[in-house]
Amino acid sequence: MNIRPKENERHEYAARLVWTGARNGPTSSYQSYSREHEIQCGDKPSITLSADPHFRGDRTLYNPEELLVASLSSCHVLSYLAECARAGVRVVAYEDEAHGVMTMRDGRLRFTEVVLRPRVTVAPGTDLERATALHGPAHDDCYIANSVNFPVRHEPTLKVASS
Repeated sequence: MNIRPKENERHEYAARLVWTGARNGPTSSYQSYSREHEIQCGDKPSITLSADPHFRGDRTLYNPEELLVASLSSCHVLSYLAECARAGVRVVAYEDEAHGVMTMRDGRLRFTEVVLRPRVTVAPGTDLERATALHGPAHDDCYIANSVNFPVRHEPTLKVASS
């Protein structure tokens, strides 16, 4: 089964955000207000977030920047596994150490790149060159990577599982 988006296909996503930090007081100064907030999508469990610690956030909570990097990594694995399944490449394990960089560009702090470093283990007898090459179409199919305005690079390593 080959699932490819149709030209006029449309998907919508919704998230509800509540600033839970309000219980600690109002935004009386930049230094004093809580950055804590929750996001919930439908009936799924909520996620508690904060700002990056550099911006006075709680380092024990996820922040939006981490979630952007995680979203790119997640989208890539899903696209890669789909490409491999279609091509008959049997992936038996996959891990990624994704890393994003934000710097000042054009007077604004923004992401300038994300590097994905997937470590893929494939079944014995797999063509490693072909399995590596499938990261290209996986990147092309990744909806999140197609939506950002900075490079998303891939530095995959592959190995064959021991028999």
